[in-house]
Amino acid sequence: MPALYLSHGAPPLVDDALWTSQLRALAGELPTPKAILVVSAHWESAPLMLGATTTIPLVYDFGGFDRRFYDVTYAAPGAPELAAQVEKLVSGDQAVARQEARGLDHGAYVPLTVMYPDASVPVLQMSLPTLDPAKLLRLGERLRPLREEGVLIIGSGFATHGLPFLRDFRAEAAAPGWSKDFDAWLAEVLAAGDLDQLADFQRRAPGMPYAHPTTEHFAPMFVTLGAATSSEAAPDQLIDGYWMGLAKRSFQVA
Repeated sequence: MPALYLSHGAPPLVDDALWTSQLRALAGELPTPKAILVVSAHWESAPLMLGATTTIPLVYDFGGFDRRFYDVTYAAPGAPELAAQVEKLVSGDQAVARQEARGLDHGAYVPLTVMYPDASVPVLQMSLPTLDPAKLLRLGERLRPLREEGVLIIGSGFATHGLPFLRDFRAEAAAPGWSKDFDAWLAEVLAAGDLDQLADFQRRAPGMPYAHPTTEHFAPMFVTLGAATSSEAAPDQLIDGYWMGLAKRSFQVA
């Protein structure tokens, strides 16, 4: 099973016909996952936390949108066996804790409602225990064996996320220069499989710090990359373009 990095977007991104068609096509090309493990930009917590494993609620962690976005449901089955596997795989490196009341935030459920709309695949959300790229790459390496068992690992963020610097909030808004520059750099670095440069993005990437004034939306990418079979292989870049001027670049690793 591949591992994915998805630029998930705000809840209204489900109204973007191109983006949703791309996500549906991607899901259709994948084997049906045994379970899904999601690490989202919207849950930072140390030690590493594992969310609900029985009834899986949703966390409507956003504001100012149409009422219909707060009425979304996604009744995915829990994944207690996956939680136990994650604990076993990562406990040698760090402490792991449970937070059974914590459901799926929009970084997890928004793309899943498009990819697996029948909510039939068990889902577990895991927190970001750090924003350090090297530590997250190591975490991804620890999780890599899950792929052999049919678990789909998803890092969910946004390739650029400079919300404080946006001036045009229309979905079709032109991308600011900092977003285009960062995204072009990201495409080149991913194509080269250059993890060292990617991990040093705060110093090396053009468009910083505007593209990521805080780095939690870039951080899940390193979990995905760490879970790759080969650290030198270039990811398959699946989705590009912009929404509200932010880069939607998404990829999978084999």
